[in-house]
Amino acid sequence: MKNRFKLFAAAMSFVVCSSASASLITIETGFSSAGAQVDALAYRSLVDSAVAIPSSGYGSTTVAMYDNISNHSLFPSGSFTDIAFKSTVDFYVSPANAGSWQIRAGVDFGFGGAIFVDGMAYDYKTNDMWWDGSYSDSSQYLSINTLTLAAGYHTLNLYGLEGCCDGFQQAQFRIGGIGDFTTFSVSDNLTPVPEPETHAMLLVGLGLLGFAIWNRKPNI
Repeated sequence: MKNRFKLFAAAMSFVVCSSASASLITIETGFSSAGAQVDALAYRSLVDSAVAIPSSGYGSTTVAMYDNISNHSLFPSGSFTDIAFKSTVDFYVSPANAGSWQIRAGVDFGFGGAIFVDGMAYDYKTNDMWWDGSYSDSSQYLSINTLTLAAGYHTLNLYGLEGCCDGFQQAQFRIGGIGDFTTFSVSDNLTPVPEPETHAMLLVGLGLLGFAIWNRKPNI
């Protein structure tokens, strides 16, 4: 009986989780006094190594919206200097939204940084980047102007190095080159929602499974 209960609980958890996901934003920081790197892969390697080492004034957390993000505002006694910055945004592209996308990230990376999607580098800069709330100067932010995404789950990564001052950051997307950019968040509507018929069938099937489990006599 105990094993049957575990099976039923696992099945219910799968249905709930698979129908209630949204963009997941994770921010990781660590100490680094390194300067500009030679390419996007070098930024990724250095930052990954830095954030893997716990250090006072830095940390790891999830946020509800990728806006007004900074090390000093996220972590207790957060450092304003010598910051290795890694951001991970796991998001979903529905069949209706598959196709052409654009992504941009306003950052404060004094020693440059890089942007990846699904492990592929799309842009990197070695200059001092400080977007200061404006996307008017393309040298001051990271961007992907041409990106084709298939339906399914995808991962955006940002890597950067900040020497001082730790200004606020933002990451946004636009689908099909139409309308305004949208900030990545838990309410950005990038959520897979099963068809009503599919959801109903799953619930009915699980209900019958549960009824059968609870009414089956235990083996003697």
